[in-house]
Amino acid sequence: MPASWVSHVKKNIVLYGALVANLGIAVAKFIAAGITGSSSMLTEGVHSLVDSGNQLLLLHGQSAAAKQPDHAHPFGYGRELYFWAFVVAMLIFAVGAGVSIYEGIVHYNDPEPLRDPTINYIVLAVAFLFEGTSWFVAVKALSSSGFRGSWWQAVVSSKDPALFVVLFEDTAALIGLTIAGVGVWASHYFGAPRLDGIASILIGLVLAGVAVFLAREAKGLIIGESADPEIIRQLRETLEACPEITSVNHIRTIHSAPNAIFVAISADFDDRISMGKGELLIEQIETKLKRLSPLFSSIYIRPEKAGDAVIVDGTQSFGEG
Repeated sequence: MPASWVSHVKKNIVLYGALVANLGIAVAKFIAAGITGSSSMLTEGVHSLVDSGNQLLLLHGQSAAAKQPDHAHPFGYGRELYFWAFVVAMLIFAVGAGVSIYEGIVHYNDPEPLRDPTINYIVLAVAFLFEGTSWFVAVKALSSSGFRGSWWQAVVSSKDPALFVVLFEDTAALIGLTIAGVGVWASHYFGAPRLDGIASILIGLVLAGVAVFLAREAKGLIIGESADPEIIRQLRETLEACPEITSVNHIRTIHSAPNAIFVAISADFDDRISMGKGELLIEQIETKLKRLSPLFSSIYIRPEKAGDAVIVDGTQSFGEG
């Protein structure tokens, strides 16, 4: 196996792990649904199949985002991954949630006769094991990303949709499996097959909620989100430590990809600095700033009088300056 392929798999271990798990689980769920006629098991099979397709779309997005900048896209194709993450959210909502709710309503109105649920319990247990393993891998990857804060803050602040999409898919899958298990048990215990249909509807509602959250996060990334406040603070401190800079007017940052940040700086330089010395000084400052983080793909520094810059809350400027 080529070393480049091994490196690619390791880099995307969260996606490949989830893909393998979901494909195997989908097949098992469909077989169980066919044998037992369980609505919630059929819903879970569709759920796993949709998740498998989502991982393939995210892998495609990763590949497309890695393309080198060209004349048409001078800042690269990094945001293409964000677009595919939004498509994934739409698929979860339209296909995953839509089919689940539809199947639930159909089986509620026309419930299947009860059959031996043993195979359902076996498949659900195995699926829970695989989904739990995939979830653990995603959480571990999130923890190793270096973010300091709560689990929820790490997810909301993450700029890597390949990570948080899988994490929330797996979370939804674990909740869905629990609901499916309870639905199968309750329908047999109470002799009410309609409860299985209700379980399908509940699974669909869970998927719809996850899809809305993921769409919101993907939309924010497509529009453009700033870098972590800690990174901006380090940039400002480094700039203010330069004696030739009398004022840091504003620092604008935007993620052009999960691992690429564009930085635009407006700073007031000492008027006694000549143009030639100023150009050399800007090059030196850019070199110093790039040492702060490997994520800085481009840094632009604009000399500008403090009085001409529009300052907002002392840290960011969103005017023409």
